[in-house]
Amino acid sequence: MRAEWEPEYIEFIAAAMPRLYRQAYLLTGDRHHADDVTQQACTDLYVHWRRVREARDPEAYSRTVLVKAFLNTKRRAWSSRVQLTGEVPQVAAAEPEYAEHTELRVALQRVPPRQRAVLVLRFLYDLPVAEVAQILGCSAGKVKSQTAHGLTTLRRLLGGEVKLRGSR
Repeated sequence: MRAEWEPEYIEFIAAAMPRLYRQAYLLTGDRHHADDVTQQACTDLYVHWRRVREARDPEAYSRTVLVKAFLNTKRRAWSSRVQLTGEVPQVAAAEPEYAEHTELRVALQRVPPRQRAVLVLRFLYDLPVAEVAQILGCSAGKVKSQTAHGLTTLRRLLGGEVKLRGSR
């Protein structure tokens, strides 16, 4: 990154951080894992800042980077996610306030990562199929099938009907 671009990056990240963290939390269901995914996305955005600043929609670009960071953490070996501490730290902070629907949140974490990403982007971020396909680097048909499979899994896990905006 060029030194003259750094203030621009810092300003962008400062404004985008709450949105990125919220999205990461919705994808991971765990605030520590969300921290890791958000940090990875911020690092990737820093490394590729020239591309971000030249993008037509930097917000959409950052959303794509975050989703890919999430999916990549799911692909890594278990050993890369082991905490190397002698004891479990005490956590005093409460879960974020948007973690209200516990049953749905827990069920969503049991949906496969790619389907979960599609459901979060389609129904929690209300993105159109074409934009989700672009973010995930797949076809619109794949997004539709992943949506259907994800909703079927959620319905099964919740023992019945799941009503999300835009779903049948």
